[in-house]
Amino acid sequence: MKFELMELPYEISELSPSLSQETMQYHHWKHLATYIDNLNKLIINTEFENLSLEEIIKKSLNWPIFNNSAQIWNHNFYFEALTSNWINPDWKILYLINEIWWDLEIFKMEFNKMALSNFWSGWTWLVKDESGLLEIINTSNAWTPISENKKTPLLTCDVWEHAYYIDYRNRRAEYLENFWKIIDWKKIEERNY
Repeated sequence: MKFELMELPYEISELSPSLSQETMQYHHWKHLATYIDNLNKLIINTEFENLSLEEIIKKSLNWPIFNNSAQIWNHNFYFEALTSNWINPDWKILYLINEIWWDLEIFKMEFNKMALSNFWSGWTWLVKDESGLLEIINTSNAWTPISENKKTPLLTCDVWEHAYYIDYRNRRAEYLENFWKIIDWKKIEERNY
């Protein structure tokens, strides 16, 4: 299976000012495209050649293959949940959020705090555990919650510097504040079921 660059559900200029067109060009067309090119080369004539990204992530013990496949999956998951048409979250996802954090604003503060504490390059996730409760977790580098089949990812924020450095330099906190202005809550709700 040859992997291809995902088509974004929005124009790259539409996420501005939260994410500039330049950031989106580098992040999507260069960083993500490089992971795809690398993976396509790495899996030629291997047992992974005809597998889905999820299958490769779960089966690969080869770090270059795992890292590239997981980064593709993580980036696709991230980009799919962004929108220029922000709306409030539906009551179903709010109910789950309020069950743990009491309030959407408190949840955002806790998510941002976790993302700021992610010392390495990596990802901050909202996941649902096996009992149906929500949790905020960090993963380093390319690691992803789907590798272990124990948590269902609902939302992720890319906290690798390439995700925000053009627009925010070292101001990760400002990037995180603006991240909430472009979340597609409908997509998060779809992932919850």
